[in-house]
Amino acid sequence: MIGGVDRAGGEHAPVMLREVLDALAPRPGAVFVDATFGAGGYALALLRAADCRVFGIDRDPQACRRAEALAAVTGDRLTVVHGCFGELLAIAAGLGLDRVDGIAFDLGVSSPQLDEARRGFSFRFDGPLDMRMDPDAAVTAADAVNRLSETALADVLYTLGEERASRRIAAAIVRARTDAPIERTLQLAEIVRAVLPRAADGIDPATRTFQALRIWVNDELGELQRGLGAAERLLAPGGRLAVVAFHSLEDRLVKTFLKERSGTAPRGSRHLPETAAPIEAAPSFRLITRRPLRPDADEMAHNPRARSARMRAAERTAAPVWTPPEDTRRAA
Repeated sequence: MIGGVDRAGGEHAPVMLREVLDALAPRPGAVFVDATFGAGGYALALLRAADCRVFGIDRDPQACRRAEALAAVTGDRLTVVHGCFGELLAIAAGLGLDRVDGIAFDLGVSSPQLDEARRGFSFRFDGPLDMRMDPDAAVTAADAVNRLSETALADVLYTLGEERASRRIAAAIVRARTDAPIERTLQLAEIVRAVLPRAADGIDPATRTFQALRIWVNDELGELQRGLGAAERLLAPGGRLAVVAFHSLEDRLVKTFLKERSGTAPRGSRHLPETAAPIEAAPSFRLITRRPLRPDADEMAHNPRARSARMRAAERTAAPVWTPPEDTRRAA
């Protein structure tokens, strides 16, 4: 979750809350998973909308501790566990869940994580260059910038940050670390700013570098792939999936997944020869949103972090879990 905004009274409003609720369609007796619990905004809204149950997952122990206060208010309708949503199936099995009626993913880093300097996610503050969503994880962003080779570091920045100046930035980082380890957020930001001029749109030159390192440290794209696959297996027929993404890499992965599973992905050209007989699998999802939804103007005005948000939603059909055609051909 990349940041909702705190309303008066301190209550957290996650990005695109109305759109996510509309997509999940809460109803009495239903069971939902808030797979990126964060500050609990989606979970609370679901519990208020209907007499349902919500199971929250978060890899950040601090989020799980914050959930204890919410659980005291909502009673046994809310359960929050520590874990990665890529492990959704194992977590669900441990909770005794074999089917659920809706799953929400709010991707990226949460507002509390961004706003705490000691977590090292933001260059707005000086803090340790950490970026771990789970503070008990082994590898930090400082490990990446001080230990990866120049080539590997450039690849991370280019692939996960879509940073066109990745080679220049990687070279500057390697030069700087020969003098002293790079251990602080502002230290790294200044290295990047010395290489790149500030863009005309006002975006800080360090933005893509910090994004890339955060995604690498937390294996966010791998987690997303595993989480989407788990959601396909866990959702009951008619169950809803809602995913809010904040940058093109996430959104592209979600878009590809849902298009494949809904049978709406582009097919090969009829002018090209087929290497094997086409395999028609019944769609395991029906698209609710053909195009990604965007926050409305009012939300973007009140919460600048919402400006890059995209939401996609789909409904699980009764078809079996989708199997890639190449896997089916190998099995045959």
